[in-house]
Amino acid sequence: MPVEQISPATLRNLVMEFVTRDWSELSDAGSSLESKIEQVLRQLKEGKVLIVFDLTTETCNLVPRESLPQNMKE
Repeated sequence: MPVEQISPATLRNLVMEFVTRDWSELSDAGSSLESKIEQVLRQLKEGKVLIVFDLTTETCNLVPRESLPQNMKE
């Protein structure tokens, strides 16, 4: 599903959950929560990061496009 088809609120919540999982590492790097969220949203819109849904665990994650096998990048 293209990122544009996800409601802005849902997308933002998904990104916020992803970013805050490792907040201790982020805060050490000097990034604010808001700037990190905006950075990830930009990467999603640029296609550098993809949302991947795992049917087994029924969870989703954000993954760099380059780390996925070729058949999953479409």
